[in-house]
Amino acid sequence: MSQERLVIVVAGLGAAAFLVFGLWPFFWPRSFYDELATFEPYNVHFIHDIGAFQLGIGVTLALALWRRNDALLAALGGAGAGSVFHAIAHFRDDSLGGKETDVFVFGFLAVLLLAGAYGRLRASARQ
Repeated sequence: MSQERLVIVVAGLGAAAFLVFGLWPFFWPRSFYDELATFEPYNVHFIHDIGAFQLGIGVTLALALWRRNDALLAALGGAGAGSVFHAIAHFRDDSLGGKETDVFVFGFLAVLLLAGAYGRLRASARQ
C-alpha cells in the first residue's frame, strides 16, 4: 500500500470514528456516559458538547477527504458543523443553565462558518 493510500485510509477511519463517537453522545448521552465516559458527575450538557465537537472533527476529516486540496473548505465546514451541533446542544439544554445569549451567539457563529464554507465551495466550482 502506498503512503498516500495509507493516509487516505487513516483519514477515513478517523472520520468514521469521530462521527460515530459524536453521534452517540449527542443523541444518546446517558448511554455514552454509562458505557464509556464514566467520569462523575454525569452532566448531559457536557456530554452533548463532547458529541458536537467530535462531529465537527469528523466532518472536517470527511471534507478533507472529499476536497483533498482545500484545507480552508474542510476547516470552515467542519467548524461550522461542530458549531451547529453546539448551538443545538445549548438550545436543547437551555433549562440546565448557561447564558440567554448562548444559542444566538453559537448559532450566529455556525451560520458564519457555514456561509464561509459555502462561499469557498462555490468559488472552487468556478475555477
